[in-house]
Amino acid sequence: MNINDIFLKRKKRWGTINRLRDSEEQADGSLTPSRRIALISDDKSFRELYAQVKTGNPNSFPGYEKKVEANRLKTGQQDAVVTGTCRIGGVKTAVAVMDKRFLMGSMGIAVGEKITRLTEYAMKRKLPLIIFAASGGARMQEGLFSLMQMAKTTAAIEKFKDAGGLFISYLTNPTTGGVSASFASLGDIIIAEPGALICFAGPRVIEPVSYTHLTLPTKRIV
Repeated sequence: MNINDIFLKRKKRWGTINRLRDSEEQADGSLTPSRRIALISDDKSFRELYAQVKTGNPNSFPGYEKKVEANRLKTGQQDAVVTGTCRIGGVKTAVAVMDKRFLMGSMGIAVGEKITRLTEYAMKRKLPLIIFAASGGARMQEGLFSLMQMAKTTAAIEKFKDAGGLFISYLTNPTTGGVSASFASLGDIIIAEPGALICFAGPRVIEPVSYTHLTLPTKRIV
């Protein structure tokens, strides 16, 4: 059985995710990275990579360091993505799981660097790559440095795919902004969870400038 068959087979099992409730789930029922990794990976096979990568404050944005530190204490993570390897049905796989608890999963320097490093790691070792996206987009406090991560991650993914690598992009709620406009939309296989908001600009951005009201159920992936 190849990685495609294994992943799609396990997707049936993930159909019960919304019914799961434990201390590791978020208040809205969505999954933390640790819970999601536990669901998809073979027992005790996950090994975290690049946990030491941290963001800075390149624009000297007021109060940013305190906000990042508060989110580190809240989540127990250095930034908004967990990267590593695990085995899925015995197949070693590179995995990244974004965490919307950490500044709404926004992509800054650290997130872009970790995803790029993981992609290069997967290419070097000829591993399949799965990224679970959950993000409000680029991290505005990091300005242009954050926007540059779109090009950086996109280039890494395209190089990985050109080398014959398999990239599975799994979109969770929400996947928006600079993440949906970059690596999250480049999967060889793209899967979206039921009810996930998948867009570039969300309703709170569109409605004030367009003077229209968006009916969310018709705008979401179902």
